[in-house]
Amino acid sequence: MAQVEAVTERIIAADPDDVFDALADYKDVRPKVLPEHFSEYEVREGGDGEGSLVHWKLQATSKRVRDCLLEVTEPTDGQLVEKDRNSSMVTTWTVTPAGEGRAKVVVSTVWNGAGGIGGFFEKTFAPKGLGRIYDALLAKLAAEVEK
Repeated sequence: MAQVEAVTERIIAADPDDVFDALADYKDVRPKVLPEHFSEYEVREGGDGEGSLVHWKLQATSKRVRDCLLEVTEPTDGQLVEKDRNSSMVTTWTVTPAGEGRAKVVVSTVWNGAGGIGGFFEKTFAPKGLGRIYDALLAKLAAEVEK
């Protein structure tokens, strides 16, 4: 079983604190910026960053759907970590300054992939697919906070 990682980043023309606050807002903002790959979205506890418990289904491909139950922590300033209780998947959102009134958002997802030939294909293609999904999410987040 090899670890699989998908990383996506975007510069957003908004204050880093505002971008982070929007990302951490699981009640109002997050449901608005999720692309069509996410369904059955539900905040089960909290809803504002640290201590939140959020559920969704992520349809990565037509045949691959992950049922995610995510515990949210904020280990450092500008960082949100979503750990899936149902798998080894961990997504880390990092927001840093990128010049005056701009923020760099990096989203990194890691999980333990399958072994064998299936693992080879997963490691080869899953990061690209997940990258496209998170690219769409970051575009919607930018549209939300750059208003």
